[in-house]
Amino acid sequence: MDPNAVKSTLSNLAFGNVMVAAARDYQKELMAQEKAQASATANEEVDLDELMDDPELERLHADRIAALKKEAEKRQELKRQGHGEYREITEGDFLAEVTGTEKVICHFYHREFYRCKIMDKHLKSLAPRHLETKFVKLDAENAPFFVAKLAIKTLPCVIFFRNGIAIDRLVGFQDLGGKDDFTTKALEILLLRKEMIKENKLEEEEDDDYHENRQRTVRSSVNADSDSD
Repeated sequence: MDPNAVKSTLSNLAFGNVMVAAARDYQKELMAQEKAQASATANEEVDLDELMDDPELERLHADRIAALKKEAEKRQELKRQGHGEYREITEGDFLAEVTGTEKVICHFYHREFYRCKIMDKHLKSLAPRHLETKFVKLDAENAPFFVAKLAIKTLPCVIFFRNGIAIDRLVGFQDLGGKDDFTTKALEILLLRKEMIKENKLEEEEDDDYHENRQRTVRSSVNADSDSD
């Protein structure tokens, strides 16, 4: 027999044995990986079940639901008391309105005064946004007793009540720049400073989005003008 032929046959056999062994090892590795994945999945399912049955998580969820329910009930009660809208009241209603809730903003106005109409517009816009405060208006001509008691000399006059006590007032537009074109936001900031309303987080986010979109629009317009040149 040719020695070279024998050597070649033995080499082929050895190579074949190596490939068989490698294939067997590879198959074992794949099986091990599948087993590990199945085990991890089972652990995840167990962890989810444990979380769902976690009494602490259930308590937090129940507390959150209770808080939301309480907040909804509070909002409904405030609406029943006249919050959430800008309403006209009479002199006979005045005491009950300003003493029946914690914070009240009352606008003493005259029907023919232009600046009173401007103040009306802004207060009407703010009332539904700040449910925690009652917004009302009273015709000064039809409320001579309280106009005298509160020493109201100039209209519009917006008086701030807390727990039935007049704590501050806004006379004319003196704290709003003295001009007719002040914004609702300017009045809102003033009321925040006087602690007559609370900060509206949602509205702040909407304002931020508005300013960001406006800046994008301005930039786009500038870029378009540059391109046209």
